[in-house]
Amino acid sequence: MSAAAEAGPAGAELLHDRILDWYAIHARDLPWRDPQCSPWGILVSEVMAQQTPLARVEPVWRTWMHRWPTPAALAADTPGAAVRAWDRLGYPRRALRLHETATVLVERFDGQVPHDEAELLTLPGVGAYTAAAVAAFAFGARTTVVDTNVRRVQARLVTGVEHAAPSLTRAESDLATGLLPEQDARAATWNVAVMELGALVCTARSPRCGDCPVLDQCAWVARGRPAYSGLPRRGQPWAGTDRQVRGEIIQRLRESAEPLPLAAVGDAGPDPAQVDRCLAGLIHDGLVEPLPGGRLALPG
Repeated sequence: MSAAAEAGPAGAELLHDRILDWYAIHARDLPWRDPQCSPWGILVSEVMAQQTPLARVEPVWRTWMHRWPTPAALAADTPGAAVRAWDRLGYPRRALRLHETATVLVERFDGQVPHDEAELLTLPGVGAYTAAAVAAFAFGARTTVVDTNVRRVQARLVTGVEHAAPSLTRAESDLATGLLPEQDARAATWNVAVMELGALVCTARSPRCGDCPVLDQCAWVARGRPAYSGLPRRGQPWAGTDRQVRGEIIQRLRESAEPLPLAAVGDAGPDPAQVDRCLAGLIHDGLVEPLPGGRLALPG
């Protein structure tokens, strides 16, 4: 039985009403939430927002959409231009995947983002979350969209624990599906409303329980807000990692109008062997293109 059903029809409806009403008042004014935003704009926003705060995404998204308002516009440009425009969002392979996706959309879907989740999953770099998010937020489909914020809200509100498990479980996905309102449009808005509640109120650290619209329905609060006792939650280090070195190499190429000699990236990290390894990985991933004469450039 779903969590919504266990709460009874009246309890589930109250839960939906309270969170949706809260969202209608407190939702951030983000450009990809504009009803006029194209499915392409929503797809781009979802890819950019993976593991990246929305405050960092918005200016890059605006620049990107001004330059490439359609998949055809991006597909006609070079992969290197996409990587350069990605700026410092991190994980620049996402820029390459978006360029590949734009090409596939032009070649197979007449330049349009498909409605169907199964077709969305065939696009380069589009996984289950992104496919569901685009289906819901671009086309109003009733589908289950589960991100870190949703998992945390569910863990506290329904399961009564401070944090979700380190990795998404089948039980969490089933719970999210059980909590969906029945109506398509209402379910699509519910998905983003729960995300927003997790991002703004039910935060990982120092949750603002006094501002929560469903405080009296929260199992975690009812239990006295017990501390998390599950598997250790490890943050992602940055300083000295391959990610930092790879990012530094890409940034130097991004800032240069001309290809750079190999020596220009030799000090991108403290360990020459690490720099060599990271550069080889970037070339393998298609993010850096080696040129004659030992020069390096962004692809294309």
